[in-house]
Amino acid sequence: MTAPIRLALVGMGKIAHDQHLPAIAGTSKFDLAATVSRSGASIDGRPFFHDIRELAASGVAVDAVALCTPPQVRRAIAQFAIEQGWHVFLEKPPAATLAEAIALRDAAAARGVSLFASWHSRFADGVEPARHWLADRTIHSARIVWREDVRIWHPGQDWIWEPGGFGVFDPGINALSIATRILPRPFFVEEAELDIPANRAAPIAARVAFRDTGGTPIEMDLDFRQEGPQSWDIVVETDAGTLKLAKGGAELSIDDAAAPTANVDLHGEYPGLYSRFAAIVRAGVSDVDVSPLRLVADIFLRGRIQSVEPFHD
Repeated sequence: MTAPIRLALVGMGKIAHDQHLPAIAGTSKFDLAATVSRSGASIDGRPFFHDIRELAASGVAVDAVALCTPPQVRRAIAQFAIEQGWHVFLEKPPAATLAEAIALRDAAAARGVSLFASWHSRFADGVEPARHWLADRTIHSARIVWREDVRIWHPGQDWIWEPGGFGVFDPGINALSIATRILPRPFFVEEAELDIPANRAAPIAARVAFRDTGGTPIEMDLDFRQEGPQSWDIVVETDAGTLKLAKGGAELSIDDAAAPTANVDLHGEYPGLYSRFAAIVRAGVSDVDVSPLRLVADIFLRGRIQSVEPFHD
């Protein structure tokens, strides 16, 4: 019987408590060896440290780390973990810049450890069935609408408004992680408009026009100011009907009729992520797809900046 992978969870914010801890507790593939955070306390009596160097010096046995810190500080922590010979799970987005993500990928390969750039929305139930259905269709157009209330999903998280925090592209990159998975051809940024509050450094809304290598138009509408029902939808018009992924990829329909989703034993995005992380660690490989991050970088390169009214949380 293969022993569980001894995992340290680094960065004990909302996503760690809401998603990572339940996923780790629900699998026999991992054992939570320690937690690391600038503030907080031990989880169920397990060792707790204020930074990753304290963890390394402690002698606590660790095989892997999952990094849930803000992206601006993640590269240095991940690099240190790789140097210890630990496998590394990166929350999305994997780094603050594309160059950082590539450097970590190369460092992991040189050290012989597994690096996982996790895109949790790709593990939603409807994504893989949508990908297979679209593979044989002629696509006429696609539209992405990702609108949510930042006050609900990122309350008091000032880092998200700083350079490298991504602003509305923190959730928007989830949409791109699905789109780059399900659409059969690469697509590129043609133009973009970024709305940045006068008192912030990152966009609160964006409108982006893409086009794929076959000339198909793809539009994206992002907004962090949504009130009431939230929207996480991708609609693809094809020669065989309209495909819609709703609720962040959880629900798939074709021409408004519900379509079957993946028939798998493991349900839930984060249980799926941890299953994948265990698999690549056991196989001695990495999984680092930077295509969603590359598109966000290109949007900032090509985007027209528009100053809008200040935003106060």
